[in-house]
Amino acid sequence: MSETPARKRSRGGRAARQAIRANTPVKAPAYITRKLQPFDVLNEDSLQMIEANAETILAETGIEFRNDPEARAILQQAGAEVQGERIRFPHGMCRAIIQASAPTHYIQHARNSKRNVKIGGLNTVFAPGYGCPFVRDLDRGRRYANLEDFHNFVKLTYLSPYLHHSGGTVCEPVDIPVEVRHLDMVYSHIKYSDKAFMGSVTAPERAQDTVDMAKIVFGEEFIKSHTVLTSLINANSPMTFDDVMTGAAKVYADNNQACIVTPFILSGAMSPVTVAGTLAQILAEVLAGITFIQAYRPGAPCVFGTFASSISMQSGAPTFGTPESALVLYGAAQLARRLGLPFRSGGMLAGAKIADAQAAYESANTLTPSLMAGVNFVLHAAGWLEGGLTMGYEKFVIDLDQLGMAHTFSKGIDTSINGQAMDAIAEVGPGNHFLGCSHTQANFESAFYRSSLADNNSFEQWQEDGSQDIQQRANALWKKMLAEYEAPPLDAAIDEALCNFIAERKETISNNNK
Repeated sequence: MSETPARKRSRGGRAARQAIRANTPVKAPAYITRKLQPFDVLNEDSLQMIEANAETILAETGIEFRNDPEARAILQQAGAEVQGERIRFPHGMCRAIIQASAPTHYIQHARNSKRNVKIGGLNTVFAPGYGCPFVRDLDRGRRYANLEDFHNFVKLTYLSPYLHHSGGTVCEPVDIPVEVRHLDMVYSHIKYSDKAFMGSVTAPERAQDTVDMAKIVFGEEFIKSHTVLTSLINANSPMTFDDVMTGAAKVYADNNQACIVTPFILSGAMSPVTVAGTLAQILAEVLAGITFIQAYRPGAPCVFGTFASSISMQSGAPTFGTPESALVLYGAAQLARRLGLPFRSGGMLAGAKIADAQAAYESANTLTPSLMAGVNFVLHAAGWLEGGLTMGYEKFVIDLDQLGMAHTFSKGIDTSINGQAMDAIAEVGPGNHFLGCSHTQANFESAFYRSSLADNNSFEQWQEDGSQDIQQRANALWKKMLAEYEAPPLDAAIDEALCNFIAERKETISNNNK
């Protein structure tokens, strides 16, 4: 049966409206400055109790610094007691050192200065997922990530106004040898984006390569007094740092670059099963790690980090979006604020294997506490599936839509003259509608967040448009984004110098491995 002219016009109108929504440029700040006060879950007595317990862990149990005699010597000189690889810190030592020199906030400079981000205070910075060896999309399913996937996620991150930071190992390009893949990853962040990015931490020499490449981009003198890298230094929980992490931390601290000191916690396996016990251990590990960095290089930017979730006590598998992990996040945020440090946590974490309802509610249950707790640096803000094993293309752009909503929510309630809308109420009066009034006409384009993926049409319209679910719509969106991608300008001389550096380093590394 042929379509009537009215039906054709209806479908054409919907298509036109969809095209307008898809192609309307979105204005978003370089980072969020929240107007909402953080939500606290601990009272003063509870905070003091957890802080006292952390001091007891530091003074009596101690923290191990393995395979790094220099780190132990630095801490001993700062006042710690060293017995083998075990370091014990006198009560109050860590807090005093940190509060004497660690910055309360810092600016990470991007290649494009309009994209500089301020980390700390009331600011929130979203960065994509990190460290996944697999990727997934509707067309090819789950597979090992390669360098093309890495490029794609860097490009998608660059294109999104709701991701403020390019991130680091957005996925592991396993088609590149481990010993050199960091060079390709760092280059990708520089080449395909002009947002701030993270450095390699898998070996001290790889951290140094990152710094050397940053010097080519920003200039050696600029880096001496400006932070251009924020990198992830994980504690090997429980209560251990190894020489890989301390070695990378020393490289970045030497060059005035920022370190996120993050205990990696799965409660019940790497910490006690209780929230209070986990918080005490997290605080102790963070205090020890940042104290080491401040003792090594006073004033180096540091972030109080935590990645904490729980496990299934039946199977031992990690679980995400649980109430316990949310409480840990809220509590750790309070502890970070009391210490006077920027805080990293949260994201859009999911144990789900695909971008289904489970992934949605687990991610929402992580993102909401991230906003309400006042997290400053939100890693894993897009794409994360399968407990961090997989980056999903469809999940990535679905998450971007949620991050857009987070931008709007973080603005709080507009109480300006326009926000009060008293002129609209006076104009419309009782019994009429607001659709045609002057205030609505002046504000309709920006009044409400408009999703790029949600379908709010009637059932019949949804059927006519193909009865697609959100994964299918997301599949089309990420492909469209990549098809329209244009690289930000990069000075040809800088690009050439970077490529020469990478070629020389790869040759040197190859020769050393023979």
